[in-house]
Amino acid sequence: MPNFIVQGGQKLSGEITVSGSKNAALPIMCAALLIKDKVILENVPNIEDIHSMAKILKSFGTEINFTNNTLEINAKNLKKKAAPDDLVKKMRASILILGPLMQRFGEIKMAFPGGCVLGKRSVHAHTHALQELGCEILDDQRGLHIKTKKLRGKKIVLPELSVTATENAIMAAVLADGETEIRLAACEPHVQDLCHFLHKMGAKISGIGSNNLKITGVKSLKGGKYSITGDYLEAGTFAIAAVATKSALTIKGIDPDHLDSFWQKLAEIGTQFKLGNDSVEILPATELNATKMLRTAVYPSFATDLQAPFTVLLTQAHGVSKVFETLFEGRLNYLFELEKMGAHIEFLNPHQALILGPSKLKALPISSCDIRAGAAMVIAALIADGITEISNINYIDRGYEKLDEKLRSIGAKIERV
Repeated sequence: MPNFIVQGGQKLSGEITVSGSKNAALPIMCAALLIKDKVILENVPNIEDIHSMAKILKSFGTEINFTNNTLEINAKNLKKKAAPDDLVKKMRASILILGPLMQRFGEIKMAFPGGCVLGKRSVHAHTHALQELGCEILDDQRGLHIKTKKLRGKKIVLPELSVTATENAIMAAVLADGETEIRLAACEPHVQDLCHFLHKMGAKISGIGSNNLKITGVKSLKGGKYSITGDYLEAGTFAIAAVATKSALTIKGIDPDHLDSFWQKLAEIGTQFKLGNDSVEILPATELNATKMLRTAVYPSFATDLQAPFTVLLTQAHGVSKVFETLFEGRLNYLFELEKMGAHIEFLNPHQALILGPSKLKALPISSCDIRAGAAMVIAALIADGITEISNINYIDRGYEKLDEKLRSIGAKIERV
């Protein structure tokens, strides 16, 4: 597998435009299965997870063409069959075929999704939502086997604020008979983007952006063109890279309102920036101060996917910062890599750690533990003294489109070897 070689100590400068959101593109690709006409998606990131999802959709007879970040999907002639185990087990997002295929086929058999190194994730919220809409769960122990005669709208109270369970419930409900209310719905920007896509294709959804969605079932959806929202997680990653390297950088192609808690935390530690309508200008940092608590939680609180990059930044802040990862087991494993580089870290338990800064990071071989920890390792390498080699960058490629090329365009010295 390829590695990244990074020369630390370089300033970043100029402008960069983020790619489309992976976390929005994947459910919207699945939602296209509800439509018996051509769907054209623009601003789709050219990353491994998109290609993996495309293979899953093709296995059911979907016609797909992907060129220049434009994805054409035609699901008119789907074939009823079991989902391919090898593809499903490759990525967690494969769970998103549940909602649309229950609408198209009335039955689905699939293995439990894989591909996540952050601990096993329960499918209970998914099966609960589908049961409420009229599905029978024939098996949820050895895999998933779900069947229905007809999906009917109903008030659903989700057992947790699950993004993918919310997305599956939405996709199952838009063509169901009657009214559906989804309470305790996740409201992340990518969930909102799925709703906006479906609304443009003819769905009736209200409450978008809140934890209470109301959906009136329609008879059918129409095809059309839609542009995927910019990736706010990638924007946050580049913003952290600029602050960590004491650089000036303009980041374009985002909705700054998607990152309210992130901007608040950046301001708290002493960073200066200017928010525009679809951009942010990061100003060179002088001195960073520790934060009493970096606590992840569901949107609109601080995103778990920005916790690892931000923690790298806290190694350069004066004082003691506490990091509290509330959502995923194993999410703090990357701290062992940071500790090897010279960061002063005190582990409290698997979910909490203290970061004592500032620490001078030194270059040495390190590894990417997951998608977001991989981005964090790149930021650590950008500020470390010397040349850092990062392995397992296949994780990074799953979530970031041409990260090395983008960083080189703004002054970083990073090579793929």
